[in-house]
Amino acid sequence: MATSMRGLTQFIADIRGARVKELEEKRINKEMANIRKKFKDGNLDGYQKKKYVAKIIFTYILGYKGYLAVTLLMHENSDFLRLVVNSIRKDLDSNHEVDNCLALHAIANVGGSEMAEALAEDVHRLLISPTSQSFVKKKAALTLLRLYRKHAEVIPAAEWALRIVSLMDDQDLGVVICVTSLVMALAQDHLDAFAVCYTKAVDRLHRLVIEREYSATYAYYKVPSPWLQVKLLRLLQYYSPPEDPAIRSVLQQVLQSIMNNSAEPSRNVQHNNAQHAVLFEAISLAIHLDTNSPLVGTAAVLLARFISSKETNVRYLGLDTMAHLAARADSLDPIKKHQNTIILSLRDKDISVRRRALDLLYSMCDVDNSELIVGELLRYLRVADYALREEMVLKIAILTEKYANSYKWYVDMILQLISTAGEHVGDEVWYRVVQIVANTEDLQEYAAKAVFEYLKAPSTHESLVKVGGYILGEYGHLIANESGYSPIEQFQLLHSKSQFCVAATRALLLSTYIKWVNVFPEIKPQLVNIFERYRHVLDAELQQRACEFYALASRTDDDEFLQNVCEEMPPFPPRVSALLGSLNRKQGDTGDKRTWVHGGKEANLDREVTKRKTLMVDVSGDDTAISSPAGSQDIMSSLAGLNISASPNPPSALPLLDTPEKGPRLTSGLNVDKWFEKLTYTTEGVLYEDVQIQIGIKSRYQSHIGQLAVYLGNKIDAPLTSFTATVHIQDPDALSVSFAKIPPTTIAPRSFTTSPVLSISFLAGSHQTISIRLPIVLTKFFEHVKLNQSDFFERWKLIGGEREAQTIFPIDLTSAGQLDITKHHQVVSGHRLNILDDIDPNPSNVVGAGVLHMSVDGKVGCLMRLEPNREAKVGVLNCIIFILC
Repeated sequence: MATSMRGLTQFIADIRGARVKELEEKRINKEMANIRKKFKDGNLDGYQKKKYVAKIIFTYILGYKGYLAVTLLMHENSDFLRLVVNSIRKDLDSNHEVDNCLALHAIANVGGSEMAEALAEDVHRLLISPTSQSFVKKKAALTLLRLYRKHAEVIPAAEWALRIVSLMDDQDLGVVICVTSLVMALAQDHLDAFAVCYTKAVDRLHRLVIEREYSATYAYYKVPSPWLQVKLLRLLQYYSPPEDPAIRSVLQQVLQSIMNNSAEPSRNVQHNNAQHAVLFEAISLAIHLDTNSPLVGTAAVLLARFISSKETNVRYLGLDTMAHLAARADSLDPIKKHQNTIILSLRDKDISVRRRALDLLYSMCDVDNSELIVGELLRYLRVADYALREEMVLKIAILTEKYANSYKWYVDMILQLISTAGEHVGDEVWYRVVQIVANTEDLQEYAAKAVFEYLKAPSTHESLVKVGGYILGEYGHLIANESGYSPIEQFQLLHSKSQFCVAATRALLLSTYIKWVNVFPEIKPQLVNIFERYRHVLDAELQQRACEFYALASRTDDDEFLQNVCEEMPPFPPRVSALLGSLNRKQGDTGDKRTWVHGGKEANLDREVTKRKTLMVDVSGDDTAISSPAGSQDIMSSLAGLNISASPNPPSALPLLDTPEKGPRLTSGLNVDKWFEKLTYTTEGVLYEDVQIQIGIKSRYQSHIGQLAVYLGNKIDAPLTSFTATVHIQDPDALSVSFAKIPPTTIAPRSFTTSPVLSISFLAGSHQTISIRLPIVLTKFFEHVKLNQSDFFERWKLIGGEREAQTIFPIDLTSAGQLDITKHHQVVSGHRLNILDDIDPNPSNVVGAGVLHMSVDGKVGCLMRLEPNREAKVGVLNCIIFILC
């Protein structure tokens, strides 16, 4: 049996030759996938069925059992799979890890839409469970990735985002690699929901590259987990460059370290491969972050060396990354230095390298080198691979139109392109030529002569005949009086090409002939004869045109109807070239979406604008947008959103701010609001506390700058893992926040109406999320100002009126039923207003003044009077805000 079944013998030999368990499982999975495909395709003879069953039996003997029949003999649309869903769910709930893995393996291989919808929650639960083993988490992450790629609609990605991202802090790098692969796929379609992964990725890169925090198991030829580094670097490119200087600084360190480590090649091929994989992704990220940074300058030097490397893979990656640089850079001078090397790469022995060289030349082309590059591409087009020609034609046509220094050069290059490329020229190319010639009066005579000369060639492609038919039909009369371009010569040359053309092209030529009947009466008999012959062809379109044109041509010479019908075509309306759309469709998209496109910086800027318009959401709400003020009136209008109306839940402090209606849902609790309100007029204290965590605040403010320290205390015995902290700001233009390392923040306000929200998430058995308002209110940026009684009331009377605001709110009395003057003074002074004594004749009233410092708009003054009423148990607050000259 062994001698007659060579495939079985080889399979057994491969299994026995596997050095470790993982290699054995890999070989078996590969064979099982092949068997599944063979049974699915059908048409197996008896020998093949016997051989494959023998392999399955041998695998069963080795101990691989349970799901063989399901994964091998069924496909995702099989009705029988509905019968095993509950059995698979039972194994997912099992406490035995092997059962979990077998169930996950089956779901990943044969899970259809119904199975995905039924079991996605169970797979997710297995992934995030703190009791799951690392290898179960890895399989669960990859299973979710497989389900998302096949049936994205059944995965609530945004809902699961925080919990999945928290696993990027797992201690097992294998889990981190699998989860990062899942996050990459989900984040591409849900950027905002997965934004917290940015900090996680930067932190993990810092630990891998700078702190060297990894086990020896994940060091591949002395490179720390290159697969994970590549994934993390690619993930960061999905997001806009960070504004936070702390994150930017860490990224700079990581990228600089990667480039330094890869500066000199090693003799070990595997080590070089791993280093290059990380290096090229690091260079792409550096380009994405800032093309003018010193890192990109260093990268350009490295890329110049790589595109001349003897290794095909290195040349390929060097050209591709240099194309990325050309697509983003403000200046192409560093790339132009290596223009000759890039042009030589068009003749590389490997087609993938030739394709990347074409992309790079397309991206680096500008006004200065367009003639050279277009000329080289036209020369190469004659010998280029058929797989490249159609894409080359589109790129040459786009570059010729975009960087033409004269219309004559454009016509010459396009006609040469059409003549050279032949059948690889799409309709959109000659459509565009006709449109430009029709819209450019000075070009029409030259275009008619040029196309006439090209048509003289013994063999001309049909696209050139179409261009000639249209241009000579419209503008042939402009050259008819010159020697060699007479009407009869134009007719004979063009008509001699018609016999080799399809019906659609002949129909276009008939339209050319009817145009000539109007402008060339000397050749009218020949043209009428053509119409007469085509009246009897079998093609309906040709026959109808010929009949109609024959009737028009047979009318008397003094009939103006023919002249009206055959008037010269008006210019085409302005329109975007269809060539770019055709090129984008040719290039298509992949599962891992590109963050840039070929075609230079301008093309990528247009892409970003289009992307922003696509992602723009019209959010309706009660808040009024605050624009950047220019004059004094604008400054006051920017303060118009300040809410000093009575709060539905009256606090003891001034209710200056509303709770934001957008962003995360705030954590509620008995003391949360009290803690927040107290911290609005004190510099330190507890912001939040529960049985697991305590969050404290300590702050200081000076002018328009504030520093806020957030202290976190763990109140349980177990560690709080996978910790994240995010600040949500409703109006980023008014209040900018940046992290200095992790807890402290630096705040520079303009004029804002809502406090930022701090979201904290961590693992303490289960995943916990807390969202609380930070006690950052507008009054924190006030500074004291001293005024005497006469100055205060003079300004109050002068400025009051429309700029005066009043609110009434309840107040608490002391246990003796008296006004709590001490507390009133504490609250007002805590809001950083200077309490002015001996201003108001009523000693119970509190008078204050302050200056608000704004980073852009200068200083704004504030006068305040608090008039408490003991009998009514209310306080009347009057405020005036004005600009200081």
